[in-house]
Amino acid sequence: RGHDVGICAMSLSRLAICSSRSLRSLPQGNNMRAFSSSSKKINIAIAGATGAVGQELLELLEERNFPVDNLKLLASSRSAGKKMTFAGKELTIEELKEDSFGDVDIAFFSAGGSQSRKYGPIAGQAGCLVIDNSSAFRMAEDCPLVVPEVNPDAIPDASKSMIIANPNCSTIIMNTVVWPLHQMANCTRVIVSTYQAASGAGAQAMAELEQQAKDWVAGDPITQDIFGRQYVWNLFSHNSPIDMETGYNQEEMKMVKETKKIFSNPDIAVTATCIRVPVLRAHCEAINLTFEKKMTEDLAKEILSKAPGVTVVDNREENVFPEPLDASGKDDILVGRVRHDLSQPEGIGMELFVAGDQIRKGAALNAVQIAEVVLDDYPQLLKKANL
Repeated sequence: RGHDVGICAMSLSRLAICSSRSLRSLPQGNNMRAFSSSSKKINIAIAGATGAVGQELLELLEERNFPVDNLKLLASSRSAGKKMTFAGKELTIEELKEDSFGDVDIAFFSAGGSQSRKYGPIAGQAGCLVIDNSSAFRMAEDCPLVVPEVNPDAIPDASKSMIIANPNCSTIIMNTVVWPLHQMANCTRVIVSTYQAASGAGAQAMAELEQQAKDWVAGDPITQDIFGRQYVWNLFSHNSPIDMETGYNQEEMKMVKETKKIFSNPDIAVTATCIRVPVLRAHCEAINLTFEKKMTEDLAKEILSKAPGVTVVDNREENVFPEPLDASGKDDILVGRVRHDLSQPEGIGMELFVAGDQIRKGAALNAVQIAEVVLDDYPQLLKKANL
């Protein structure tokens, strides 16, 4: 995620197919803020505009009628001078520099951790509110870690740093679903196994998965530039570094630590196993929960059906449950396989299976939703906009 590369035309075509090939027409939640044509417009920058998440940010800002006055597209020197389109207008990409943020109100960062660490504080010191998609600031005390459906009230904590961190994609997908159940029955333990798509590793990984499929069909040697192994027809432990002492990889520990911070609950027990699967976009997760209070299946489904950003897909008769193809291009997290954990006392344990678009809600959409909350509820953070 956050690679400063463009998606090839073939990948863009495949992304559209993933969104349209859904075998079932699923309802879509309404978690869109309403901005009128008279809404005060602000200046926006996207750092990492040519990457998968950057391109999704562009689409979402237009789709959600976000009140953009001027839009600045920032990327590496390699991409500077290239053109991208927003709201029917052709924009020229600029090189990301220290002086890029003097006239910017909100900057979305999706250019990788090193770029965020270098330029994020500079943007903040210039009075620009940074919404960062990397892991650089997630555990920093003065940088709130926000999922708008869970803890929007943490946003003002960015008043000093001027940086709001977007959580890890798998954390967002899990917590959007777990939070409403936790509010009702106090979740004390989470066991999660993830099935993570190529999109989580950026546009290059998505393109390589497609290329590997072509290589396999043609009988050619399998291209292995990104993960150093065959990805198509295979799955493997998440490619983040593994701690030699604990055996957990970085992705798993992100889910553990970030959930505690987002829930403001250091005592919640979380353990994760993260696996990369040959899916183009949209992650899936098998989630096992332990509650302090008893929870029935019917109550869990009722709570989830009313939860913002969640769509229940749970049809036992026809074996219809969340699938990554169905989640691709959707704002909501799909949840199903809602059932009691038979290994725990009745009503205490619950099993869920979820699917969520990693590029969308797992990254770009969550960032845009944060900006929408800022505009509506915390405009004082926009120090230049005079809202």
